Amino acid sequence: MTRDEMIQLFYDSQAILKGHFQLTSGKHANQYMQCAQVLKYPDRAALLISELKGKLAGNYDLVVGPAIGGILVSYEMARQLGVPALFTERENGKMALRRGFQIQPGQRVLVVEDVITTGGSVQEAIECVVDAGGIVDEAAVLVDRSGGNHVLQVPVTSLLEIQLATYDPSECPLCATSKAIKPGSRNL
Repeated sequence: MTRDEMIQLFYDSQAILKGHFQLTSGKHANQYMQCAQVLKYPDRAALLISELKGKLAGNYDLVVGPAIGGILVSYEMARQLGVPALFTERENGKMALRRGFQIQPGQRVLVVEDVITTGGSVQEAIECVVDAGGIVDEAAVLVDRSGGNHVLQVPVTSLLEIQLATYDPSECPLCATSKAIKPGSRNL
């Protein structure tokens, strides 16, 4: 698929929203990536993740994604790689492996996510994997919005790199005419 075809899948799925948004990072933006809207279509998810899988360099024993955005991505990536899928989730404000999920020491783990802006949730998931004895050589994301300004301590393979204008709330020009909405998963 071409980049334009991939972007069109996001638009066709209403996964790119326009308005005034507060991102998980706290910054404001005039667009929001709601990857759940494209991932709700199994055929589109499989197609996009197949494209992402084709860019990966390593071999993996497991795929792990942070809840909530990384759950569908980890499941479909693991299905295509023929390995198990796990996810991390917050417990007492900290990312953790729960539900009896285990990582064996030395297992090679691909950590995946739908969208990163700062990469904070992915880095927390990586730390969970490493604390359990897993080895993480790279992370993979459908959409990298970081512009290279992420906190990840491993290389990132992305399907798409999209630059959206973001603003510190104190300097946001959108705040003069509207209130930011927070559509992300941490708004629950």
